[in-house]
Amino acid sequence: MALEQGKRFVDFRLKNQDGETVTLDDFAGKWLVVYVYPKDDTPGCTIQGKSFTASKEEFDAANIAIVGVSEDDVASHKSFCNKFGFTIDLLADPEHQLLSAADVGQSDYKGTMYWDRTTFVIDPEGNLSRTYLKVQPEGHDRLLLEQIKELQRGD
Repeated sequence: MALEQGKRFVDFRLKNQDGETVTLDDFAGKWLVVYVYPKDDTPGCTIQGKSFTASKEEFDAANIAIVGVSEDDVASHKSFCNKFGFTIDLLADPEHQLLSAADVGQSDYKGTMYWDRTTFVIDPEGNLSRTYLKVQPEGHDRLLLEQIKELQRGD
């Protein structure tokens, strides 16, 4: 069941890289970027994490929070964050609670199934505003920042 634009996003409860529980309600009153990526410490996923970390202050200034989600566990996320100095939260979804409920697609890569690189933009009321499928890592943070600012202005 695909998520509908304008409807409430998935009410998730996942642990971040520090083992702290994070929920959708934690972001009430803020715009939220939930970006799904296939696997910690892989090339495209590293590009995304570095990009979001590099532009985090601009997102913060625009009242936009960012979280990454993959099926990797808390320890893997902690290692990934430490290795590259990420300042964004990575949420662990090893049981696919959010990934399945958000109807994220999967693709085969060399005989292994991976979650598709997908980004959800959630408005300050917790409703899905936009969905980006099969995302290209390079420049995605800049595109999101620009487009969410347009949504904020009502463009």
